[in-house]
Amino acid sequence: MEPQAGAVKYAHPQVVFFTCFFKAAALGFYLLGSWVTSSFVIDFVVCVLLIALDFWVVKNVSGRILVGLRWWNETDEQGETLWHFESLDQASLDQLSKTDAWVFWWTLYATPAVWLGFGLIQLIRLSFDYLLIVIVAVVLGAANIYGYTKCRRDAKKQIQQFAAQTMAQNFASTLTSALAV
Repeated sequence: MEPQAGAVKYAHPQVVFFTCFFKAAALGFYLLGSWVTSSFVIDFVVCVLLIALDFWVVKNVSGRILVGLRWWNETDEQGETLWHFESLDQASLDQLSKTDAWVFWWTLYATPAVWLGFGLIQLIRLSFDYLLIVIVAVVLGAANIYGYTKCRRDAKKQIQQFAAQTMAQNFASTLTSALAV
């Protein structure tokens, strides 16, 4: 079977899949878990497990393979926390798949924003138990954002280019669909 014309090609489709899968699974179970089980404890454990798996996959697999970045922290003998940030050289970074990187950066930033929206809803509803799940998700997402933003050489320039490119693509697609009508 031949790939369809216009089908998205990923350099690392399995890594892209798992980068998205655990995020979607955690969000999905958060939304639908109360229909599956009536126990908050089960909802909490399953959601936190999925969030932790997402954190691990993004930190230890996706970042290295999709965008060539790696970060970690450790505690020295004096009890001080040391952060380490690594990036491939620019020539290697330029050879990485733009599509893979796009998925990585979009999911890295969008998922905590979605969790913050759920947190706001839980605050309005005064549902502090489910707010705990949101806090875990936002903290782990923020740790990955911090780590990868610090890793990225010229992070500010990259984010600005990403935003401008996205806005240009949205404008072009809107214009194309408006003219097609």
